[in-house]
Amino acid sequence: MKNIKFLYLIFIIILSPSVFSQDFDTLSIVKKGAKLIKVSNQFKFTEGPAADKKGNVFFTDQPNNRIWKYDTKGQLSVFLENAGRSNGLYFDKKGNILSCADEKNQLWSIDKKGNHTVLLDNFEGKLLNGPNDLWQDSNGGIYFTDPFYLREYWTRKTQEIDKKRLYYLPKGSKTAIIMDEDFKQPNGIVGSGDGKFLYVADIGASKTYRYEISGEGKLSNRTLFANMGSDGMTTDAEGNLYLTGRGVTVFDKTGKQIAKIPVPSGWTANICFGGKNRKLLFITASDSVYTLDMHVKGVN
Repeated sequence: MKNIKFLYLIFIIILSPSVFSQDFDTLSIVKKGAKLIKVSNQFKFTEGPAADKKGNVFFTDQPNNRIWKYDTKGQLSVFLENAGRSNGLYFDKKGNILSCADEKNQLWSIDKKGNHTVLLDNFEGKLLNGPNDLWQDSNGGIYFTDPFYLREYWTRKTQEIDKKRLYYLPKGSKTAIIMDEDFKQPNGIVGSGDGKFLYVADIGASKTYRYEISGEGKLSNRTLFANMGSDGMTTDAEGNLYLTGRGVTVFDKTGKQIAKIPVPSGWTANICFGGKNRKLLFITASDSVYTLDMHVKGVN
């Protein structure tokens, strides 16, 4: 099996999901009668879920250096080995996976065959701290967070860039632009469905901020949205924001908490909407992944 770059069909896991009895009927955003389902717990640490146009969900098992695929039929398979220690993922309009490839502190574009192209590998000649999560705007530019989490697989032990920043990489450019550096540890990031707002979590300060997107690669009016940080996040078609950490906490567009979804794992790292109708909430949590049928629909 040497030198295999992608593993679409090397093996498919036959799942025996665990169903949890938590009652979600009081939450209007959850489908009536829905139960939290553990799909599998065979991983080491799951992260970065993102759904393609068909609703298939791709996610990472970073310590094992893999990207997995959970398809719309409920089948689980390995998509890519040697995945650059990918963390946060996002699909571009062409169906390529944009990845925070943490192994060498890069941004990647991964095509449908698993071949990757390096989009960015430095800032002013210095190694990035470790791109963590990203979101692409309608212009094709990429907003990404660059905190610092020392990895055992790195040879370096310190930061080359002392600031932990939010950057923007314009489409086709090899030079990132500093958007903000007033963070303790920026992490989760997502844009609103209408493209008007960008949400960025400072997990180190237990805060989540909202920016107005005022033009291509331009942000204004940073405001405190929630007194809670987040590892990863997503939005739905009603403008609600889903934050992760100890389970999933949901806020409406005004910043009011409207739901709490408990997840029986030590840490809930990230989240996205998938499935054929974009109403399946897919949750990565420590060594496990979970699903929950929703009443609301997700957005990219």
